[in-house]
Amino acid sequence: MNSSFFPDEKADAKENLGIRAYKLLKIDIIKGIFQPDEKLRMSVLKARYDLGIGPLREALSQLVAEHLVVAISQRGYRVAPMSLAELNDIYDARAQVEAMMLGLAIERGDDAWEANILAKSYQLAKLTEMSSAEGLLDIWDRRHSDFHTAMVVGCNSPHLMKVRAGLFDKVQRYRFLWLKETVFSAQALEVKRQEHAALVDATLERRKDEAVALMHEHLMSPVPIIAQVMRQQSVA
Repeated sequence: MNSSFFPDEKADAKENLGIRAYKLLKIDIIKGIFQPDEKLRMSVLKARYDLGIGPLREALSQLVAEHLVVAISQRGYRVAPMSLAELNDIYDARAQVEAMMLGLAIERGDDAWEANILAKSYQLAKLTEMSSAEGLLDIWDRRHSDFHTAMVVGCNSPHLMKVRAGLFDKVQRYRFLWLKETVFSAQALEVKRQEHAALVDATLERRKDEAVALMHEHLMSPVPIIAQVMRQQSVA
């Protein structure tokens, strides 16, 4: 048997642990388990995730690159701060890009694109009450993300889709504050259902200017809610 197999296998295992640490820590930061400006103590992370220092350092380095964690010279790491200025900037950037991509999708999208929009819209609207609040939040969020991806993927630009994914990643911490305020409110969900229905109608009827304006307005609508929550929680 080739002995060189074993080092490769160990390297893959180490990489997998690093990926696991990255995913778990990122989710906890997004969901506010670790608060903005909170120091990330290695002893706490090791106990919480049952992982060693190596994978955790890899994860922290990746999250520093994504601006979710701040490295403190010779003093470890902290969760990146949150601010109203950043909230407005990244939400505006995301809304501008996604609205533009929807306009391109309306120009370029085919029958398969239209069918996928209808399918994802139906799945989102069909969501019924779950057995747990967390289950409802997770599934609604996943279907909502799938719906929005279906709307813009017709732009047929992998590079724009990559830019969009990066912006969505940056907005996640703020967006989770909005999710917790709205997903458990029947009234708020009904408002979103109506917004989605209007978006689908304008898009499938190729009313480009109207659809682009609706998308931008729809994506910016969480900002006042998030800002209010941030003030209440003394985050901003």
